This record gives sequence, structure tokens and C-alpha cells, in this order.
Amino acid sequence: MAVTGASAGIGRAVAREFGAEGARVALIARGRAGLEAAADEVEKAGGTALVVPADVANPDELDAAADQIEDTFGPIDVWVNGAFATIFAPFDQTTPEEFRRATEVTYLGFVYGTMAALKRMKPRNRGTIIQIGSALGMRSIPLQSAYCGAKHAINGFTESLRTELMHDHSNVNVTVVQMPGVNTPQFSWVRSKLSGHPQPVAPVYQPEIPAKAVVYAAKHPKHKQYWVGASTVLTLMGQRMVPALLDRYLARTGFSSQQTDETIDGRAGNLFEPLDAEAGTDHGAHGVFDEKAHAYSPAWWLRSHARPLAAAAVAGSVGAAAGRTVLERRGARER
Repeated sequence: MAVTGASAGIGRAVAREFGAEGARVALIARGRAGLEAAADEVEKAGGTALVVPADVANPDELDAAADQIEDTFGPIDVWVNGAFATIFAPFDQTTPEEFRRATEVTYLGFVYGTMAALKRMKPRNRGTIIQIGSALGMRSIPLQSAYCGAKHAINGFTESLRTELMHDHSNVNVTVVQMPGVNTPQFSWVRSKLSGHPQPVAPVYQPEIPAKAVVYAAKHPKHKQYWVGASTVLTLMGQRMVPALLDRYLARTGFSSQQTDETIDGRAGNLFEPLDAEAGTDHGAHGVFDEKAHAYSPAWWLRSHARPLAAAAVAGSVGAAAGRTVLERRGARER
């Protein structure tokens, strides 16, 4: 399997989780130090790792990466698109070059990754493509216009592709895992024009929760979308029911909730160049918000155990019905 954005954050945690499953995991990203550290974690978890440096905004590099992966590991059965780069800034303070680069990585990187995977999966009529999405792909917030636009676009093109695969009766599956705010290094290395340190909108979850959701999606890929975390569920349901109310709420709270009191006065970030390329610059899966982040999500536990819980409920109902029938028959005989 292949994971883009595997050098840090959610992608890093996903790679490690697949490693714990004993998988052969190809790690794609720009940062060599992050990739090497990720490979070490995959191997220690019980998997086999392959480091494949590539810029997902370059379709030729991704296609060559897919060739290298299949030459080493054989056919790719799961491809996870997770790489992104973005900017925290009001839209009118974002340059065309910054917006273009964020879109090329965060949106077109998913498109090119999907193309590379589908090119190999569709002739074999098997495989799974997983898009790491976001609640912000269905409900935008201020200061992240480039990211929100890209995540909306991912939903749109993936939905189109899914219907095409269904039309062709293909056994290739594509699904989206919509994420909540996650404690990843992006908030410390993202390009920012804010005065405060960027932070995820609360509640914040540790990246291991999204990682488990991605692995679950790989095992159950026919579902159109997965919503991770209670905040994602509430946000997306709220967007369906009261979108204008959310506009007003986010206009009032969306600026302050996305930055801490720590003053940084902007940062160049990793938009154009990786910040984990040199030795000693690995950032790992976690960001700087461990104290605020939840390591457990009851909402995701319920979602991921829906089938066994439903089966248990059915079995319980059948047992109760059978018990009532026995009692009724016994009562009839006694009368």
C-alpha cells in the first residue's frame, strides 16, 4: 500500500497503523528526514517500509513513485492520499502564488495520486483509494480559504469518480474519511500570516484516531464517507440544517479560535519547501497540542463497531422474541 504525506501528521500515524497490521507500506512525501523516521516506525510496528521521496504536485513524480512501489512490493492494493500544504491567512492577504501552490499540493496532489493508483488498479479490477478529507471540505471556516477550497474540490471530484466506477461495475473502491481538528505538526510549520500561533479548532484529537479510521476504511471501502469524531458529525449536520447560522458564528469566533496567545507574527512555513528534509528535522505525527488533544473518540468507537453492535442487537431481539414465544406457548398449555 502507499501513503502520501507519510512523513508527518495523520499520514505518519496512518503508515504506522498499517505497519502494525503487518503491511508493506510505501511512504511518499518531500521530506527525507521525516520519511526515514516514518520508515523506522513502520518497521518497529511490524511492517515493511519503502521510502519514496516525491512532490505530489508533480504528476510525473507520483507516477514514477507508483512504478517504484510496484517493482518493489508488487501490485498496490490500497492508496491513501493525505499530503497537503497550505497557508493560514485572510484571503485578501494571500498571494496568487501561495494560493496556487496550496491548491496544487492539497487538491491536485490528490487528483494525481488517484490517477496513479487508478491507472494500475482499474485494469486489475481491484484496489482501494482512500482520500483523507476534512470537515472543512463541507463546512468552510475563515483564514483557510485555500485549504477549504481544496478539500471541497476533493469531495467533488471523488464523488464524480465514484459514480463512474459504479457505472463500470468496477471492483475498485474510493472512499473519503472526513477528519476533525487533529494535533499534527502542520500548525507549527504551516505558512502563516497570523499574529498568533495557528491551532486546530477544538475539540482536538490525536492523529492515532484518524489513523485507525483510515485502516478501518481500507477494510470496509464500499462506504462513501466516514465521519471521524463527534465534532465532525455535529459540524456536518449543522451545515446541513443551519448553514447561515454557522456563517455568523464562525465570523464571530473563527479568527480567535484558530490561534493561540503566543505571538509569532507570521511564518514562511513549508508551503514551497519541506521543513523535514535535513537530518534532525523530523517532526513526527504529533503537534504541540498534546495537552489539549483527545486520545479517544467515543463517536468513532461507536461508528467503527456499528456492525457488531447491530448484530448483537438483532441477536438480542431474536432471543427476546424466542423467549416470549416459549413463555406464551407454555402459558397456553397451562391454561
